[in-house]
Order: sequence, then structure tokens, then C-alpha cells
Amino acid sequence: MQTENFLPHMRDVIRCEKALHELNLMWRMIESSAKMNCPEEAMAILPTMAATREGFTRLEQELVNSLVSEKVVTVLNEIGTKAQYVINIVVRNLYERTADVGYLATDNELCAFVAGQTDDERAARFRLRSYRNKYTVYDEIILLDMAGNVLVQIDETTPLEGSTDPLIAQTLASDSFVETFRFSDLRPAKKQAMIHSKRMLHPTTGAVVGILCLCFNFEQEMAGIFQSHGDAAGRSNMLLLDGKNRVLASADPLWVPVGSSVPVNPAGTPQLQMFAGREYLVRTFFAEGYQGYKGPPGWQGQVMIPLNTAFTGGGSNTLDRLDAGAKEGLLSHAQSFSAPLYEIMSAAETIRCVVWNGQVMTAGRRGELLKLKTILDQISETGARSNALFAKSINHLYETVLTSSLKNSEFVSHLLVDLLDRNLYERSDDCRWWAMTPEFRVALANPNRDAATVAQLNDLLAYINSLYTVYTRLFVYDSSGRIVACSHPEAGDSTMLGTQVDSATLYRVKALRTEQDYCVTPFSPSVLYEGRPTYVYHAAVRDPANPAQVVGGIGIIFDAEPEFRAMLQGGLATQPSMGALFVDRQGRVISSTDPTRPVGSVFPIDRTLSELPAGKSVSRIVIHDGHYAVMGCTASCGYREFKVSDGYQEDVLAVVFDTLGAVRDTNGGGEKVEAVLWPQPVGPAGLEYATFFIDGALFALPAQHVQEAVTASKIRAVSAGERGGRIGLLGLQREGAEAGIVWVFDLRYHLRGVPARIGRGSQVIIVRHEDREIGLLVDELHGVPEFDPRQVMPMPYGQDGERALVTHFIKANDGLVLIQAIDVRALFSSLVTRDFALAVEA
Repeated sequence: MQTENFLPHMRDVIRCEKALHELNLMWRMIESSAKMNCPEEAMAILPTMAATREGFTRLEQELVNSLVSEKVVTVLNEIGTKAQYVINIVVRNLYERTADVGYLATDNELCAFVAGQTDDERAARFRLRSYRNKYTVYDEIILLDMAGNVLVQIDETTPLEGSTDPLIAQTLASDSFVETFRFSDLRPAKKQAMIHSKRMLHPTTGAVVGILCLCFNFEQEMAGIFQSHGDAAGRSNMLLLDGKNRVLASADPLWVPVGSSVPVNPAGTPQLQMFAGREYLVRTFFAEGYQGYKGPPGWQGQVMIPLNTAFTGGGSNTLDRLDAGAKEGLLSHAQSFSAPLYEIMSAAETIRCVVWNGQVMTAGRRGELLKLKTILDQISETGARSNALFAKSINHLYETVLTSSLKNSEFVSHLLVDLLDRNLYERSDDCRWWAMTPEFRVALANPNRDAATVAQLNDLLAYINSLYTVYTRLFVYDSSGRIVACSHPEAGDSTMLGTQVDSATLYRVKALRTEQDYCVTPFSPSVLYEGRPTYVYHAAVRDPANPAQVVGGIGIIFDAEPEFRAMLQGGLATQPSMGALFVDRQGRVISSTDPTRPVGSVFPIDRTLSELPAGKSVSRIVIHDGHYAVMGCTASCGYREFKVSDGYQEDVLAVVFDTLGAVRDTNGGGEKVEAVLWPQPVGPAGLEYATFFIDGALFALPAQHVQEAVTASKIRAVSAGERGGRIGLLGLQREGAEAGIVWVFDLRYHLRGVPARIGRGSQVIIVRHEDREIGLLVDELHGVPEFDPRQVMPMPYGQDGERALVTHFIKANDGLVLIQAIDVRALFSSLVTRDFALAVEA
């Protein structure tokens, strides 16, 4: 990745780079000042300062590179998700068209018309329009003879006499469907047309007699996809490309015109691409395929975002809206986003410890050590600025990642319900059209049907089922609800024949007023689906002589379990950390990628989700199964007329979770008190205290009893009998030599009865009383301030542990900050007994 190409467009990273450079200069000045003014006294800290300065120089560029890289990868992932989905939605839609043309080309009434057995053009047009009224994705349907003459079409506003399109010869020569996308004289008003064609056979002889052409309303469909899934802010453009990287459809054709050739990036590399004089980040995806269908050869989904708008999305203050414990726990996982950032923060922690130890060393001292104390104050101030910068950088970086994740979770959940609605829309079309099959109408109108008729119905249902594999079975039943024929009667439990449709469903079917109406059973366990939950779509079969009379119905059993699972898995294909569920508004699981939440179980959802308006999406940070997670949820809103204007209402919610890391104990999650203490004159009788944090509260120990602080990562855990709060041993080193071993006690446990969790900032403070030393585990170091004796007040009360150990409190910042002072004598009396030796020689 060429950082210099992206950096000028990332103002926040530029500010961070400038601040790092200034801090680097500050560290150099402090180091030089220490060498000149107090070289001997600063000898202990000069090597650490030099190492820190060198680390700043090295990590400065690494941090900038890391910030730039994370931002670029985040953008590429965001636009890549959309690019993949646009091509997958198109391919799933076109797959349904291939099944449609295969079945309609075998329609007996239409085949008889094309073969010349009937000459009622009006009846043929009426049948085609009836089909179009159900499958509204088509804007034209044409029947041709073998010479290309138009026999009938449904769009009379653009009358055609015939066609010389090469697809005619290609279709006549093929046993399968032919898919064509280009200009065609069959659709002269369009620059390019999507046509699925299939040859038609004579109903009696089986000879080829003509062609059926289904003309897909490509422009309308792509406009719907772009409106639903495109960039509402207009920062990026969504495209559909052919195999030669030419634009077939554009969300903004004034920006990227249809027909233009564009650069592609199927490998997803973080490289800039040039188009029309502008630099872009680009992601390109080929179709994954659906039910073995790969779509038109070479078609691709692509999203392009200009470099000058790619990083202008901004944050959403997500972290600020979390409680302190959740925020701290979530940020504890931020290391995975920027290793250099955490490395430089670790270096800052080392500096803080060195400064704190230096301040302890100079406590109560005068003379030349005062010069060192001044140097230490400068280091402390610069270290605080460094920490503030790093904290701001990591918060901003994580905020960027979280904001992108929140938007992505909403997008994925929106896509999932869109896939579901689009799929089930086709089911509502199928049942209504198949209910108009002449063979079904004639057979069900005749109560004296024979075995041969039933066998013919079984074969016809099996043929339809072979084309539409999303169903386990299709069946027809008479006006009493008795199932008289089904596809695959020999498969599984063949007792479906002769069984009854439940009375409630039969009543609803008989009440359907027109051929456009249908009904769907609730999503619940069905004996027709081996006791598993599914939807069964029903439509009324009407008497051929009297369409107002219902003579039975057709039921189509949606294979819900694998189909819904495939939708979820397909939608999460590029989201390995995500899980997803389809649930109803009561939280009942319809499908899930989580094996612990099977279909039919109840997933707890709050009122905000259960009452989410149709078509709306929400996202938030939640705790899910013991992990911090980004949750996105979208309520279904239907597709075309399905669930919009057809009278059917069945809301489904798609809920997705993107895990960020396990929930962590954040040492109680206490919010830190104000850490900056106001300077004030204290005089020669001033008292110095070593201060530190536990659970966000400031505590203090008299500085003369404190020897040093050592990182808690050096604790060696050992078995220590029954004594609570004693967590291990720590080896000491002073002046380059081993200086014995001390027991380490968990001060938080002894103060509040709750064990601490050792984190990145945890330290062990070595405390000495008389001739004994112990180590105290604390959350974080603070400083070694000096106070006027009048600021130190006796403690009137305390918790059980605090009553024993905290005997005074210090009023800092004019009483706005209270620091609890621990009595060293009480501390050792509590932790040390005569028969329990704490000092252990190495």
C-alpha cells in the first residue's frame, strides 16, 4: 500500500502525524536537558528515555501506516460487501427467469396456439397477460413461429411483425433456454434487452413449432436494487458489468455512463484505479452462483468510491454512548486493529513507570535531585500528552471501524430480508399461475376422475417440481380438501395422497375471490413437511367453465430449512465473524446460523426491534452470548406487490451479529476520577504521596515507604495456601543485581473483596515497612504529588477493607478530588503475621 497516495485525504491521520512529530521533538529536548543539567542523577532513566525516543522515531511512521491501512481496508470491505451483493441479487433473480421460461414454454394452451391447433389470438394474449399479472418482473411476452413472425405479444404499444434476431435460430437449435442481453429488434425501443427464450413443441407430435420469449424488465429491476442497496449519500457508485468490464447498469449513469469501460479490482488490492481523470477505490465480484446457475458469462458487481470522498464518512460517537465498563472492555480488544499503536502505547506505559519510580526516588530529597525532579515533571507532562494522543488515536480508529461495522450490519440485515422477500415473492407467483393449469382445472372439476387422470396429474406436478427445486412437494386437492395428486408420491411418506388439507386452510382457499389471490399458512410445524416448520402457499383451482366456482386448490410446500439457511449463509459469505437469524416480531426463530438457536426457539428481542417499522434498519453495540457484538436488524417490507399491496402480511426480521471479542472484567468498570491535580504551594512541611488507581478511584501511600513499581506481567503465580488475595511472587532487581523475592497481594481484593484482572497498565508497587517488603497489585500508576498537611484529613468511615486500611483522605483540587490514603502500618498488620514470613530470599 502506497501510504502517500491516501494520506492527504485523511485529515485526522495528518493531525496525528503532526502531533507525533512534535512529541518526538519534545522527547529529544528533554533527553538533552537531562544530559546537560543532571547527568549523574538522571543516569537511571537516560537509557529508557533514549530507547523511548528511538521507539517514537520508528513507530511514528509505523503508526501512520497502520492508521492509513486500517482506513483503506475498512472502505474496501464496505464497498466490497455491496459489490458482491448486487451481482448475487441479479443472479438469483435471473435464475427464477430460467425456470419460468422452461415451464411456460410447455403450457399446453400456448403450445396449441403456436402449433395452429387453435387460432384464438385474443385468448392467447389473455393467458399471457394473466401470467404477466402474476410475474410482474416481465414487461413483454412474445410468441414467435419458426420464421420469427410474431404470433402474439402482450405489449400492444410497440407492435411487432417479426424478428430477424439471431436468438431465433439459436433457440430453435437448443434443447435448453437461451439467455440474451443486448439490443434486439424484439424490443426496438431499448438499447439492450434481457430476453429468455425457449422453443415450443407441438402438443401431439412433439415437433418444434415456435418460440416463447420472456422479456425481463431489466432497467426497472436494477433501479430497484440501486435504490434499495445503493449509497444514499452519493459517495460511491454501484455498477453491474459484463465480462469485458463494460457498464451494463449504473446507479448514477450521469457519473458512470452505461456502456463505458471501467477499471476493475477482483483481487481486492488496496490500489487506486483511474477513471475519467479521478482516482477511485474499487471492489469487483463475480457471482457465486445459485442452484448451479452462474448468471450471464462474465457478469460482475462493482462499487467505485472516489478517493476524495472515501474517508469523509466520519464517526458516530458510538463509544461515547456506551457505559464506562462496556467502553473499556470493548477497547481492550482494539489491539487487533493497530499493533503499532499498541506498541507505542506500551512504550508510553514504560515511560510512566520510569517517571513514577524517579519521582519516588526523589521524594523528600533536596539539592541536585531537585533538577532531576524538574526533568521528571517535564517527562510526566510530555508522557501525559503522549497518552492523550494515543488514546485519541485508538478511539478514533476504533470509532471508524465500529461505525463501518454498524453500517455494514444494517446493510447485511437489509440484504437478508430483501433476499427473503424476493424469494417468497416468486412462491406467491408460482402457486397462482399453477392453479390456472388447464389439466388441474379440468380434473378437479370432474368428481369421477380415474386412475389414469391422477397419474397424469402426478406426472405433471413432478415435472413442475423438477423445474422449481425450492419445493419439497406440490399437491392438488378437491373442494372437500382431499389431496388427489402430488409430486413424488413414492418419496418418503406416500400417505399424502388421500389425506385432508386442514379445515382452516381450506376455508381460506375457498374464500379467495380472484385468480390474483392466494393464501399462506403460518410458519409452523406441518405434517406436509415432516413436522418441521415451513410456509405452504395455496391458490384456488377454478372450474374451467365457471371461474367463479372453486373446485379445489393447489398447495406448494416451500423447502424452508435449506432455502432459508442458504439465504443466511449466502448473505454472510464474506462475513466470517457474523451470525444471523430470521425471526418474527415475537422473536420466534425462522432460520438461524447459530446451532444453539434452532428453528422454532424464541430469540429475545426488545421492543425497539419487535416494533421496528417495515423496511427500517437499526444497529447498535450489544453483549451477545458473552461477547461484545455489533447488531444490525431490518424489518422486511416486501418486494413489488408482495406483502405491499396483495393483502398478505407476514413481517420477518433479519438480525445479524458481528462479534468483536469476549466480554472482559474491566476491574469493576469504575470511571476514573479527575487525574490532573492542580499545583499549589505546600511549603517545607509538604507531604509526598505515591498515588495510583484502583477501580477508577485514586489511592495513596506515603512516598517514603514506596520503593518502586514493577510491571505486573512479571508476577509468577504459585500455590499460596489458604490466604486470600495473595496472587504470586515477584523477583526484584536493583542496580543490575537480584534483590530477593516478595509476595504480591491483590490490593483491590483486600480493599473491596473483588479480585483484580491484570491488564496492560497493571503494576506492582513495592512497599517497605521496617525491614519487610511486599508487593501490591494496582490497576494503574498516577504520580507522586506533594500536599499541604492541612489537606490530609482523618477518614470518618469506610468499607470493611477500607476501614482497616484507609485511615485518611486527601482533599485535592479544592476538595473536588478525594484521594484515599492507606495506612502502611495497618496494611502490614493486616497482611503480615509473625508465623508467616513474607520476605523470601532468592
